[in-house]
Amino acid sequence: MRTYIYDLKFTIKKTDPNSKARASEMITDHGKIETPIFMPVGTVASVKGVHQRELKEDINPDIILGNTYHLYLRPKTNIIEAAGGLHKFMGWDRNILTDSGGYQVYSLSGRRKIKEEGVKFKSHIDGSYHVFTPENVMEIQRTIGADIIMAFDECTPYPCDYNYAKRSMHMTHRWLERCITHLEKVPFKYDYAQTFFPIVQGSTYKDLRKQSAEYIAGVGAEGNAIGGLSVGEPAEEMYAMTEVVCDVLPEDKPRYLMGVGTPINILENIALGIDMFDCVMPTRNARNGMLFTAHGTINIKNKKWENDFSAIDDMGITFVDTEYSKAYLRHLFAANEYLGKQIATIHNLGFYLWLTREARKHILAGDFYEWKNIMVKQMDKRL
Repeated sequence: MRTYIYDLKFTIKKTDPNSKARASEMITDHGKIETPIFMPVGTVASVKGVHQRELKEDINPDIILGNTYHLYLRPKTNIIEAAGGLHKFMGWDRNILTDSGGYQVYSLSGRRKIKEEGVKFKSHIDGSYHVFTPENVMEIQRTIGADIIMAFDECTPYPCDYNYAKRSMHMTHRWLERCITHLEKVPFKYDYAQTFFPIVQGSTYKDLRKQSAEYIAGVGAEGNAIGGLSVGEPAEEMYAMTEVVCDVLPEDKPRYLMGVGTPINILENIALGIDMFDCVMPTRNARNGMLFTAHGTINIKNKKWENDFSAIDDMGITFVDTEYSKAYLRHLFAANEYLGKQIATIHNLGFYLWLTREARKHILAGDFYEWKNIMVKQMDKRL
């Protein structure tokens, strides 16, 4: 038996009768995760602009995401290990997922060289050179100590030549075997287990995506991820690739679509059978004054909100939606007061978590597909 395998408890509670959406539950040593779920991105052991207290009490996610590439470079894994792992280091007692750094390596473009052995890259912090291999990335993630860790893969760009996408996919599969082989040699570092997810690649080519999904499904891991989407391709291509992959990946395992996306993207992909999402969009857009609501998006910097003393969002999703007005938030952005960015960030993250939780409620109620179609029309507006 492969020693890296951890018996993640995953239970499907209900499937929507008119789509492939499902309401499920995962249980790890750090608690329960109800899906569909959006995972706030805590790249460097911090969800940008949000105190852990606000994260727990107001946004209240079951799981957040950290980034292997960034944590490896700063504060460095020896610091995290000395603290007793990432949970203790950042004061977070719920679930954490770490990606493997493959996407960050992809985004470095001119700063990295990809070979069969691994990737040599130049740090964006100080220009120093480093190498990521499937083996050392597994060791780094063991040391970071996330509950869910990801295989090391190559994320292909969009558009991508077919032959390059095919070669890259096969290398990702070979890297996966090396990840698994090494995980079998490296025991858990802390007093809880870790769950391992491999990643489907294949760019926007249906035959490659199907082939990769079949290979990944054959590994028999506790959950599976889909990478290489949300890198510039049209939304319809993303949905087409997700549908192909979800038709192959086992139904009794969680499915994680990496780096996606807008609220509309999330609902459409839930309908295709995706359980887990992450994206920097809610926090990044918040810092630029873009708010997501159930009725559409708001650019809070616009003059039209200058005398609008109504609540930020009449849904009352977070405390900031009822305590502060649009006029006040616009004033904070106009004054370049950082509190404005914090309020906007809490709102957007709260909205994303509200959206996935509402999706779950409607799946359980049996009317998700009808609700989803209404929400997609409502949210596709600029207010």
